[in-house]
Amino acid sequence: MNLLDGFGMDTITMAGSLDAKLSAMKQAGFSQVMLMARDLVGHPGGVPEAVKVIQASGLRPTGFQVLRDFEGLSGHLHGYKVDIAKSMLEMCAATGSKVLLVCSSTSRHATDDLDHIAKDLRKLAMLALPLGIKVAYEGLSWGRTVNEFTTSWDVVCRADCPNLGIGLDSFHIFAAKTSLDAIEDLDPEKIFLVQLSDFMWNETPTFEERMTTARTFRVFPGEGVHSEDLADLVMRLDRIGYRGDYSFEVFNDDYQQLPLGTVAERAKKSATWLHNDVLHRSAPLPSWTRQHKA
Repeated sequence: MNLLDGFGMDTITMAGSLDAKLSAMKQAGFSQVMLMARDLVGHPGGVPEAVKVIQASGLRPTGFQVLRDFEGLSGHLHGYKVDIAKSMLEMCAATGSKVLLVCSSTSRHATDDLDHIAKDLRKLAMLALPLGIKVAYEGLSWGRTVNEFTTSWDVVCRADCPNLGIGLDSFHIFAAKTSLDAIEDLDPEKIFLVQLSDFMWNETPTFEERMTTARTFRVFPGEGVHSEDLADLVMRLDRIGYRGDYSFEVFNDDYQQLPLGTVAERAKKSATWLHNDVLHRSAPLPSWTRQHKA
């Protein structure tokens, strides 16, 4: 078995065309890719040609992102977001993606009523059901009401819909300092996506700092200061029975200026560490981190 099986990259991590990004991932040994809507709508040939490129690459879509600020609205705002969601679901289905990622709302126009939020997510899941798509609800660490995975899990349980689950993102867990003990409370069958990244400082005390770091300076697992926590997170997920995908959700302005192959090789190094040392099974810090500290 390819040691990179189960790991994938997000297209957001690389600069360049969709075709070039997919080629670099494939050449590095990855078998899956997390897609963004802009990959399709920004393609010179439009959505149909982008879909053909994805299919021709041989990479399996990990999922499709991202629907933002959907839940908790009312009136014309709710209607508008439902229309947006339908278009997102159509593109998700066209790529063959089985998971749509939905981030918790940051809108001041959204209610903080968790039952209302659950009702809206149930509606979205029902729209996705005929397309064979699962909805992964992720708590942004700067979300207005839902900003920890413990709350997103609460909402998913309230909605009680078979194709609605949660998405976990290590950045948001560490930024919000959510206790990893809460992983034990999750149903592994309802974790539809796990996104991994690290960053270079211990504290992100404000929402603004979290947003800035998240959008410009994440790094691959093993490259930042949270390697031990990240290894702990992955091992806890393994212990509760999670056997789904891991995707590297790495927004980094520096990586956008590097050759695609260089970035893909950094991702491969992280996946190798997670596969060989974390999941099988000693979980030391990666060698390049130890060398750096020395």
